[in-house]
Amino acid sequence: MTYVVTENCIRCKYMDCVSVCPVDCFYEGANMLVIHPDECIDCGVCEPECPAEAIKPDAEPGLEKWLALNAEYAKTWPNITLKRDPPADAKEWDGKPGKEGLFDPEPGQGD
Repeated sequence: MTYVVTENCIRCKYMDCVSVCPVDCFYEGANMLVIHPDECIDCGVCEPECPAEAIKPDAEPGLEKWLALNAEYAKTWPNITLKRDPPADAKEWDGKPGKEGLFDPEPGQGD
């Protein structure tokens, strides 16, 4: 099992999760984070830290596309280990459905 960042991270991009990760397996895109599934040690400390509840265990049904997206972009996006402030409008996007179409494949800034 690994943990997966899902749709609700898009445009929220809270970074509470990166500061608690003991193995630094988060990678930053332009408008969301992903977890590298081969680096995640399944400790689960990130899941309760996410204010948007966007981190789920991959054992939950229906997360296959998000696991694939996390695996793909963790290979090319920069590693992020330092918590920064979320986007100014993160609260407005938190919980909004249909954000998948807003996904930006461009990398973020990383550390």
